[in-house]
Amino acid sequence: MNKIKEDPNSTNKDFRSGYELVNGLSMYYEIHGSGQPLVLLHGAFSAIGTSFGKVLPSLAKNRQVIAFELQGHGRTADIDRPMTLEGMADDVAAALRRLGIEHTDLFGYSMGAGVALHLTIRHPELVRKLVLASVTYTLSGVHPGLMEGLGEMTPEMMFGSPWHEEYTRVAPHPEHFTRLFAKKTEMDRQIRDLPAEAIRAIKAPTLLIIGDSDLVRPEHAVEMFRLLGGGVFGDTPAGLSDSQLAVLPGTSHVTLVNRADWLVSMIEAFLDAPVKDE
Repeated sequence: MNKIKEDPNSTNKDFRSGYELVNGLSMYYEIHGSGQPLVLLHGAFSAIGTSFGKVLPSLAKNRQVIAFELQGHGRTADIDRPMTLEGMADDVAAALRRLGIEHTDLFGYSMGAGVALHLTIRHPELVRKLVLASVTYTLSGVHPGLMEGLGEMTPEMMFGSPWHEEYTRVAPHPEHFTRLFAKKTEMDRQIRDLPAEAIRAIKAPTLLIIGDSDLVRPEHAVEMFRLLGGGVFGDTPAGLSDSQLAVLPGTSHVTLVNRADWLVSMIEAFLDAPVKDE
């Protein structure tokens, strides 16, 4: 059953928000619209607004969009534990079960795409279809030298940015931005490559999206697409792969989530297509 538990005090059944206590974390969520569930997982230093403000309203017209704010981000206060993709994936899985969601589509962007990828590997029973924007499964998938450069950044470099402004506006402890920055930086240092076998074993149909000037190397996106069963000649009796690859022209890592018309049309077409054996 994929039905959100109704809030008897809510006057708007198309929107509700709240917190779920999972793994010691009080995690904020919003629910927009109704229909087949679609979970949104935001990028690093971001929250629902800066990552998905341009696409969420359109996506929620025809489906039930559930947007989470991950550990230490947005309205979700940090707790005394390391920040890891695996831990955040387990948080989302636990929150979905508490919300009564047994099978859902996922759309993750940047760090959120990494969380969605780990959630799919660790909790495959929860995932129907998977949309991953700007993701790698190995560090070699990022342009050379980029991670080293990010590791040399300081939190002050982000002051005045849309991400810092959003954090200071919605976070329960706005003074903790430097703590978030430090924990995210340490997480990046600890990230380990996923084996190709783990990607190849994913059964959920997957749409990979990158910008042509993204932090992800195009060659890596193609490599990952092939591991997911894509990159085949589709004009045969076997037909097209269940997975898809989109490269958005004239698009960087930051601007990708602003390409609302392209993203919504691609994502909706992908999610609405029938799933084999469903």
